[in-house]
Parts: sequence; C-alpha cells; structure tokens
Amino acid sequence: MLTEFGPDLYFADGPAVPFYGFPYPTRMAVARLSSRETWVWSPIELTRDLADAVEAVGPVSHIVSPNKLHHLALSAWKRRWPEARLHAPPGLARKMKGFRFDAELGDEPDRQWIVDIDQVVFRGSFAMEEVVFFHRASRTAIFGDLIQRFPEAAATGWKGILLRLDDLVAPHGSTPREWRLSFLSRDAARAARQRVLDWKPERLLIAHGECVDSGATDVIAEALRWI
Repeated sequence: MLTEFGPDLYFADGPAVPFYGFPYPTRMAVARLSSRETWVWSPIELTRDLADAVEAVGPVSHIVSPNKLHHLALSAWKRRWPEARLHAPPGLARKMKGFRFDAELGDEPDRQWIVDIDQVVFRGSFAMEEVVFFHRASRTAIFGDLIQRFPEAAATGWKGILLRLDDLVAPHGSTPREWRLSFLSRDAARAARQRVLDWKPERLLIAHGECVDSGATDVIAEALRWI
C-alpha cells in the first residue's frame, strides 16, 4: 500500500474523487520523522491494509492537510488515531466548523518536525492558500494542488482539451488557470516560490499527476513561472 519515494518518505495512491465533473486521482505522503513518529500528508481513503502499512512506518503523530480541499478523509484518520495532532491549512478550520484542529499551519514548521520538514504558505489568493513542504532527507518538495501534471494518457477527449488549456499535462504541468487568476496580490506568492526554489529540491511529490524523481527545481520553476 505504501511505495518508497526517498529516504524515510513514502506515498500511496487512493481512489479518484469527483471535482467539478472531473475524476481526480488522490495521493498521500507518509514521512518517518527523526523521533520515529509518522507524519501523514493529505490522507486518502483509509483502509485496513493502508492503516497497517502506515503503522509499520511508525506511530501516527501528525496528520496534515495542505489546503482546504484536502479534507475528505481527515475524520476517518482522526478516529483511527485520536491521539494524533491534526494540522489545518489557512481557511480549513473556518470551513469545517465544529471539527477540532490542534494547530494551523504557517510559514514555519511545527517544532516536532522542524528537523525533518520545512514549509511555506503560498498566500495572496482570495480562493485558497496552500502549504508546500520540503522533506529534507529525500530533498523532496511536496505540493497538493498548486502543481498538477496529468499523464498524456489521461488527456483525451473534452477533459484532455481542458487539461491542456490549463497547462496541466506532463511533462510540463502548472496551476489550474482559475486558481492562478485568484492570486490578486502575487508578492507573497513570489516570495514563497523563491523559498521553495532555494530549497533546491531534487524530487517532486504531488497529489494529482506524475511525480518527479530528479531535476525537480527546474520543473517547479517552470510550473510556477506564472507567478
């Protein structure tokens, strides 16, 4: 259920979920921290096999959503690991009123993963802000929706036309056009992009589409050149 992506970093693919008529693939990441605890990013639909695989990495201590769209499985994961801390991106706590989060993510990593993972928030959009992470040991940048790279095989028919118009087809890929337009103020987003590039990531792990196992800094720079 888990595939190794780099040292102490794994991913798992989940079922597609509908989004404005599109069947969006889902993907999560799991990192083993220096404390031997497990950090879970963008959890997908929870199954018994997946739970067993994640627990084999280490005790689940942190569950993270990168933006306010990646919340569908949070309840199930919190029920399975009630002691885990739940971390919300900007805007999600307001959206999910009555659902208790333990912390809101910002530009500085939580002290419990600061040794292993860095992060930055892409701000300036009136629609949605996303938290991007950097896993130090594997030199992997982890993006939710800001970079999408659907495979050529999926870019067929009317869906393929829309994906190409939005520049969302690998080997290139970018940010959905309507989301780009929502960044009315881009200074903060430019600063966030520069911070990501300064990490000099070698790998890129994304939720939707093809990941990158080398040369990720150049791929990210091209994908976010619109900023």
